[in-house]
Amino acid sequence: SLRRTTHPAPMTQPHAPHTAPAAAGRLCYISRRYRDRRTAGNKAKSDYEDILAAAGAVNLGLPRSYGGGALHTFARNLAGVALAIWRMRRGDTLVLQYPVKKYFALLCRAARRKGVRTVALVHDLGAWRRSKLTPAQESRRLGLADIVAATNPAMARLLGEQGVRSRIISLGLHDYLSDAQPPAELPEGVRITDVAYAGSLNTRKNSFLKHLAALEGVNVVLYGRADAADAPGLRTEGFVEPDAFIAGARAAWGLVWDGDSLDGCTGAWGDYLRVNTPHKSAFYLRAGLPLIVWSRSALAPIVRECGLGIVVDSLRRLPEAIAATDAETYRRMRRAALDAGSRAARGANLLAMLQKI
Repeated sequence: SLRRTTHPAPMTQPHAPHTAPAAAGRLCYISRRYRDRRTAGNKAKSDYEDILAAAGAVNLGLPRSYGGGALHTFARNLAGVALAIWRMRRGDTLVLQYPVKKYFALLCRAARRKGVRTVALVHDLGAWRRSKLTPAQESRRLGLADIVAATNPAMARLLGEQGVRSRIISLGLHDYLSDAQPPAELPEGVRITDVAYAGSLNTRKNSFLKHLAALEGVNVVLYGRADAADAPGLRTEGFVEPDAFIAGARAAWGLVWDGDSLDGCTGAWGDYLRVNTPHKSAFYLRAGLPLIVWSRSALAPIVRECGLGIVVDSLRRLPEAIAATDAETYRRMRRAALDAGSRAARGANLLAMLQKI
């Protein structure tokens, strides 16, 4: 067992992806230094390092570490990249957790010269989060990898439309390693109207929460930091350790929604949900919480197909949707969420993707 501690026109690539050598080689990855253990992005990447290692992959870089200043972190990660290039062997397959920032192109080109196949395991698309990177630039960058592992089919389609000529596959749902065990049934005192949102209150990212809290028939439970004066109507639990949340979340649902509107996910953060699978969705499933997602999000087809929760066009209809969910229907959704969470705890999603590769 694993234990934790509007799209641009298609473009032409500068080269076709190279074909990996026929000889069997090692599955490899590069570990790194992380600023902390708690950040969601760091948790996702370190989890995938652990899953790769458990699958027999070789860390070509330095051992994983945490903490330290920016200069020390930069120097250590650079040293790890240099070591990885030296340790590459012809026939290897190297999984790179994207974005790799400064070193992605360097690693892909070095791997090509040494006969190593590269896989870009995408966590985030920078063109949707940072104005310094355009979709065309990101497509060129990702096109340096032999295989691009998108987070879901919607992202895979987008990258193909944007001109990425590498082989593109998709993950579907994230994994989330933890030894904590969620309860099979709703904890005593938790109502079916209790909806959890994991993430600190941020007017730029999730100001819709204030409007949602004003609706009758929904009780919003915020797991994250918020000033009580700025969060009228929200029940705030503050920061809770992930294992404690998994073992005893005081909610019946996990909400995946961003932006300032109840009528759809808006703004840069909300629009990104059309192609992104937020890591918090795996966090909710590990806690046995069925999901509530936007009908136009990349998660919506997965939630519908697997019976993992409720899909709505607008959160104004959420009270009605919850009221229409009888006890047996909710139990089926919770069982499906628990099953998906169990797969995430075993690293099954990444392992299935590695089999495709």
